[in-house]
Amino acid sequence: MDAETATTLLALASAPSKHRKFLRSLSSFEQISAHAKWPDANLVPARIERLRLWAEQPNCYAIHLRDPRYPETLRHIHDPPLVLFAQGDLSCLNAMSVAIIGSRNVSPVGQHTADYFARGLARSGLVVSSGLALGIDGAAHRGALDEGKTLAVLAAGPDVYYPSRNRQLQQQIMQSGLVVTEFAPGTPAKRDHFPRRNRILSGLSQLVLVIEAKLYSGTMITAGLAQEQQKTIMAVPGSIWDAAFTGSFKLLQEGAGIAVCVNDILHELNLPELPPSQLSEKHHQINSKRSLANRQLLANVGSEVTSIDTIVARSGLPVAIVTEQLVLLELEGSVVSVSGGYIKMGRR
Repeated sequence: MDAETATTLLALASAPSKHRKFLRSLSSFEQISAHAKWPDANLVPARIERLRLWAEQPNCYAIHLRDPRYPETLRHIHDPPLVLFAQGDLSCLNAMSVAIIGSRNVSPVGQHTADYFARGLARSGLVVSSGLALGIDGAAHRGALDEGKTLAVLAAGPDVYYPSRNRQLQQQIMQSGLVVTEFAPGTPAKRDHFPRRNRILSGLSQLVLVIEAKLYSGTMITAGLAQEQQKTIMAVPGSIWDAAFTGSFKLLQEGAGIAVCVNDILHELNLPELPPSQLSEKHHQINSKRSLANRQLLANVGSEVTSIDTIVARSGLPVAIVTEQLVLLELEGSVVSVSGGYIKMGRR
């Protein structure tokens, strides 16, 4: 990439809203390039050189609005990005995708649910997309990577690791999936970047799946953008007593589809459903003389936090045996230890 092209792309990436609207009205990239610069544009040589150096790396792409590689689903949203910076497997950009979104402060059940849906959808050949945040986003990306492809939409430049705890995950996605952003290399994450990221995330997806969402949250902002873009929205139902699902229930009341298994989503997208053998999760058998008792004990653990005292009272077993078998069940993946007790995991 030469300095002139880098300067033009940097100007497009940093253009204010009114100027972006004008540039989108132009029919060719030549016209857009001629009018790309705007007063007070921060086109310092260091930023231009950083973009050039990034573009020289393998599998790095800068895709402008008139580029044939630009995804059609994104081209027709309100305020489509003038340029996308992408790194990884570019085939993910125009593939059929499902966005999995939800709370950063995810519950163990929510994290498990995101992993379950991501694995099943990736196994069916769909690209699983999310925003690379902590919580639901990270669980969805990790689950999808184990079975197929995932796409992460960033609120910073493609070479910026945010949040820093997801640095390794972002690197894995760059190798096996795709990261996409409208922010030029070197751009840090800022508060106003996240709504802009969210419109891209919903815009690239055929369906948006909400796992956990409080009524006032970034997840609900993304869901609102998806509604404006006339995307299909589905939500996972949860306990009516759990504040983490207040936003999800609102979406269901407004007509969002209910998703309780992967095939619910595949059916909505008119795709072949997965056979039961591929829907079921892999559970390891416990090599223990008390395996039958373990099964019986599991029936006494709820899908919400269940204290050890409650499990002892329900099962009628001694505390020592209950504690021992809960450890075995946790190793099996049937329960997870949380503050205050245990939660049953896995499909019904």
